[in-house]
Amino acid sequence: MGVVGEQFRTHQIFLPEVLLAARAMYAGLDLLKPLLLRDNIPMLGKVVIGTIRGDLHDIGKNLVGIMLQGAGFEVIDLGKDVPPARFVEAAIEQEAPVIGMSALLTTTMVGMKEVVDNLRARPCQSKIKTIVGGAPVSADFAREIGADDYAFDAASAVTHIKALLGVA
Repeated sequence: MGVVGEQFRTHQIFLPEVLLAARAMYAGLDLLKPLLLRDNIPMLGKVVIGTIRGDLHDIGKNLVGIMLQGAGFEVIDLGKDVPPARFVEAAIEQEAPVIGMSALLTTTMVGMKEVVDNLRARPCQSKIKTIVGGAPVSADFAREIGADDYAFDAASAVTHIKALLGVA
């Protein structure tokens, strides 16, 4: 999926090919998961992802989830239209060190700041990193709201999350 993500990023392949590759990856994961569990192969980490409250668009978020799973992460997908407090609650409950938020509508982006602010009000704030993405989101916006990082697309989300966690 790393190769697929890179090819998608450089416009060598397009969304239908990514979705076909994801379907193949899921079939492979279904076969491998029992073996990985049996052999205690560690995941790279847990990541909570979701589309922020008020936003029902989830194709980008779903691509990020697929790419993260393919890279060896456990993904806790909260879905779409997720209230800001739920992101932080899920990260704490699941002991996930990263929260990934997506928005396609500019009107919903303010919810991302609510997540960051909610996290800052908790004692666990230094243990949980935040990353934002989506069509209207930018690196400047991420800095403005205090998010730890920004990803342009699904492939860069994997790269940035690995960097946030210090894994190769």
